[in-house]
Amino acid sequence: MLLFLQVLGAVLFLGNIVTAAFWKVRAHYGKQDLMTIHLTVKNIMLADYVFTVPGILLLLIPGHMMAFQLGYSLGEWNWVTASLVLFSLSGVLWLAILLPLQRRMIRYSEESLRLGEQTAAYRQVSRKWDIYGTIGTILPLISLILMIWKPGM
Repeated sequence: MLLFLQVLGAVLFLGNIVTAAFWKVRAHYGKQDLMTIHLTVKNIMLADYVFTVPGILLLLIPGHMMAFQLGYSLGEWNWVTASLVLFSLSGVLWLAILLPLQRRMIRYSEESLRLGEQTAAYRQVSRKWDIYGTIGTILPLISLILMIWKPGM
């Protein structure tokens, strides 16, 4: 049951961060409709709370329980701790950089909508989100690879 919950957490977490990038790219490289862009960035934030946060909990709680049951020490360097470090870095990146950028993207996309054209402020924040979001997606993907591969076992 713990493994099922952790896999479900990985699906929710990774599925949401990958699809968020997909929808943002679709909004930006499609017709450049300001309302579509605004709704997309608002819904990315909503999806983080609906899917990413539960995914994080389902990854961490059952994951720690399974690591304990299988005798892995979080105090020594192994694939579990490496995976946890990468996942934690992704979390710090999300909390410290991506969430504030998302809030600014919502605010600036709303301003762009009012003005009838995409503002430079929105474009700048959006580019930063793309860069940090890519890093924030790669880190947990590497973590997933470690969880499946389990090097050193």
